[in-house]
Formats: sequence, structure tokens, C-alpha cells
Amino acid sequence: MIFRLAIASLFARALTVGMTILAIALSVALFLGVEKVRTGAKASFADTISGTDLIVGARSGSVQLLLYSVFRIGNATNNVTWESYSDIAARPSVDWIVPISLGDSHRQFRVMGTTQGFFEHYKYRQGRSLDLSQGAIFDDLFDTVVGADVAETLGYSVGDPIIVAHGLASFTEHKDQPFRISGILEKTGTPVDRTVIVSMEAIEAIHVDWQSGARAPGQSTPVDVIRAMDLTPKSITAALVGVKSPLQTFALQRAINEYPQEPLLAVLPGVALQELWAIVGIAETALFAVSAMVVVTALIGMMATVFSSLNERRREMAIFRAMGARPTLIFSMLVLEAMLMAAVGAVLGMAMLYVGLLVAQPVIDAAFGLWLPIDAPTLREVWVVLAVVAAGAIVSIVPAVRAYRMSLADGMMVRT
Repeated sequence: MIFRLAIASLFARALTVGMTILAIALSVALFLGVEKVRTGAKASFADTISGTDLIVGARSGSVQLLLYSVFRIGNATNNVTWESYSDIAARPSVDWIVPISLGDSHRQFRVMGTTQGFFEHYKYRQGRSLDLSQGAIFDDLFDTVVGADVAETLGYSVGDPIIVAHGLASFTEHKDQPFRISGILEKTGTPVDRTVIVSMEAIEAIHVDWQSGARAPGQSTPVDVIRAMDLTPKSITAALVGVKSPLQTFALQRAINEYPQEPLLAVLPGVALQELWAIVGIAETALFAVSAMVVVTALIGMMATVFSSLNERRREMAIFRAMGARPTLIFSMLVLEAMLMAAVGAVLGMAMLYVGLLVAQPVIDAAFGLWLPIDAPTLREVWVVLAVVAAGAIVSIVPAVRAYRMSLADGMMVRT
């Protein structure tokens, strides 16, 4: 009986109730949407590098090593000698190893020297490999493969020439050794999109006439002579390592960290990512708090709506009392109405979220490389809906108590 009365009362005030439900739905959709983006960003963040067991570089901090080797942010404190790299690569526990050399740039995009093994072993988003949208992987000394953002921003296509600049903010360019774009990578949503990738030998080639970070005066070695040289690198910035067995990972990490020839650091990417995420966790908490306050505001608005409707419903409540309804019935009906509005609003908000995801998912993935999975509602989302319903019941208690205390005489009194 109470349920039928609550439903009839809600339909009688359809416009006001509908606006309240819409406000709750929008707030819940925003809250769950922020949660989806937060978890999606965290997953994409963690999936920037996948399948790599260790990152090796000069001894510094684990977050710093991760930032410059994977995210191309900052610089290494020192390099790793080629002899140390070769020694690590020869260890029986190492399945594969990919060197990385950083330091140069092209129009504010980082240039990375590596081997063709990078395209084979670098994985992202839980094991996805790098794919080319155009062209092929470099096979000439002065070929380069560019990321999707580089090509899009600078309007490049396969076959275009590019000139690498020395350093990150330098006006000195390696004009005598121009590169040719051999391939363009598909968008990954990782720092690879903003990277110009060349061979390790190419990095050595463009620095043949350079000493101590500056070009040797009056020295210009012909390209044909450079091609005939031994271009084995003297040092690298970092290396990505894959281990044959997960059980060997920690033993190899300890051996590298205790390497006697030079101070090295080996970090597990997942552990370093967790440390980095902990640093930026304050912004995550703030975003969560703002979205939660939106839901609270909508619930307070619902309480205000119930309060404002009490004046109009005084006669209705008095008639119920005159027909024998107990005060507890009035109280229960108002609480039930609020719970129904909150429940419909929460479910509608969840539906709006998933419809929005269906539309926005490919757009967000293409524009930002942020993958927002469309899965069945999680237990956390169900708890959010239940929490909204419970909060709706709680905020309705105050106006319900006021209605409970209305007297029959006050309700039947004619006001002039």
C-alpha cells in the first residue's frame, strides 16, 4: 500500500520529480565517469610498458629512470658503457635486451636511438605490439620511424626528410646528415607517439664530428666515410630487459644493482610505476572528492525539493491522517519516495554513463590514447548506486520528521 501511494504521489508531481531525478542521474553519471576515467588512466599509465621485466640505467632514482627511459621526461644522470651493456646481454638469464640512446631532438620531439628489437619486444596495453600505419622499419643508416603524434603535428609522410637537432633545446642541427622517414607508427597512446626513432648506429654517425658535446671546428666527415666506419656505440642511456624466467628477475636485478664495474640501477617497471602514481595520487584524490561533492549537492537539492513540497502537500497529509493513516505511514511514504527518486536517478545515471562510453570510447582512444573499457557494472559501481539510495533515504528523514509532526488541525486549516 505504501509503495502504491508513493508511486502515485511521485507521478502527481511528475515535473518536479523528473527534474530531481535528472539532477541525481547527471551527478551519478559524472561521479562514475570520473571513476572510469581515473581507473582507465591508471590502467593506461601502467600499460605504457608491458612485457618488460627490468629497466636498466645509470644509478639514480627508480622513478627518474622510468621517466626518462619510458616517458622521455628528464635526462639521465650518466650513461651505461657499451661493455657493461654487452656483459648484461650475455648473461644466461637474459632472454632479450634492447638498448636506448637519448639526448637529441627534432622540433621539441625526443629522438631515440635503438635497434630493430625495440619494435619486436616493446609492448603496451597488456601485450600489444607496435604496428606501422605507413612504410616500414628502418633498414638504412639514416632511416627513421616516427610516432603518430610527430607525423600528425608536423605533417610528415613516408619519404620526407628530417634533420635532428643536437640536444633538447639546441639550435645546432645535424644538417650534414639528414634522415628520411621510412615508416610512421600507429597511435598507441604512449610516449612512443611523440618519439623519433633511429638506429643506434645513426646516433653514433651524426656525432662523429662532435667532441664533448660540441662540434669540432672545421671538421666534416663525408657520409660515405661515415658509413664505412665502425659505429658500435660507446655508451647507451638505458636498456629494456626481458628475462627467460620470472624466477630469475630478482636475482638479475640484484646482480645489476651490485655491478662492480660501474654504478647501475635495475628497476621493475611495475614497481616504479606504482611509485610514480603515488606521487600524482593527490590530483586523483582531489578529482574524486570534487565528483563526490557533485553527488552530495544533488542529494541536498532533492532534500530541498521535498522540503519545499511539504507546504503544498499539507492538505494531502491531513487527508491521509483523517482517513486513519498513522503518522508513521506519512514518514515511511516520504522516505520511500526519496529512495525511489534516488534509485531511479542512480540507475539512469549509470545508463547514461555507458551510453556515453559507447559514443566517446573510440574518440577518446584516438585523441588521447586513453582506453576506457566497457565492461559489466563493477561491484564498486553497484555499491555507489546502493550508497546513493541509502543517502537519499537519510537526507529525506528531516523533511519526513517534519511531515510526521504536522497536526491534523494545521493541515485542514484554511489560510487566507
